[in-house]
Amino acid sequence: MDMRDDIQTVLVSEEQLRAKVAELGARISRDYAGKDLLLVSILKGAVVFMADLMRAVTIPCSIDFMVVSSYGGTNTESTGLVKIVKDLDADLSGREVLIVEDVLDTGVTLSNLVPMLRMRHPNSVKICAILDKPARRKTSITADYRGFEVPDAFVVGYGLDYDEKYRNLPFVGVLKPEVYGG
Repeated sequence: MDMRDDIQTVLVSEEQLRAKVAELGARISRDYAGKDLLLVSILKGAVVFMADLMRAVTIPCSIDFMVVSSYGGTNTESTGLVKIVKDLDADLSGREVLIVEDVLDTGVTLSNLVPMLRMRHPNSVKICAILDKPARRKTSITADYRGFEVPDAFVVGYGLDYDEKYRNLPFVGVLKPEVYGG
């Protein structure tokens, strides 16, 4: 069985992703030249984007990883409370922190995470998201670096999953509703 058979539409091709990551890497390299840049990936979804982006950044930078989850409320609705499952190893004091995200969706998790990170005294905390779903936003948070705007659809690939599958697709596609019972 080929995973691609479960894809209704390809929203962002492998070539489009490659070109956008190169463009974002060049912008980040210019904007942070001469600064102490720390790329922070939110696992697991952003790992593919992080790997590509860090190779596209041409200035010295460090990387670190976090696992966060929302808790409280029901399975489908987040209360906005953020639980840090795996914290950063790095000290953020005086550094430039760039959160690398797969998709900026409701914004609830990031709007709680950013102030938590700011309490650790970095020079700045900014967000880079390869995908942006503004139709689902519940907060005023925006990405400082943004790849592609996508509609409110069930997207998978390029790190995004459904039931831990499809992350390894080299493109971003819309999952067929019959696959997830939609």
